[in-house]
Amino acid sequence: MTETTSPETKPVVKTRIPFQRACNEKNEKGKICAGHLKRWYGFGDDIKKQVGESAEVYRCENCSTVYLPAPGFKSRSGTLQF
Repeated sequence: MTETTSPETKPVVKTRIPFQRACNEKNEKGKICAGHLKRWYGFGDDIKKQVGESAEVYRCENCSTVYLPAPGFKSRSGTLQF
């Protein structure tokens, strides 16, 4: 059996729209992915080189598109305190 290896592709890095919760990446047919954006803590060295060591990074659970927070908006990564 021959093993096929796909060429390494860099993940798409986009900036979130303020209060965006779903992915807006379009596929080859033009349909929107609409996958949920989740906070991603385990990003690898390739993402760390692009965005920094302690960046707030989100990733689509369907297409794995990487999102950075909207500029000018407060970080939402803290815990809620009452």
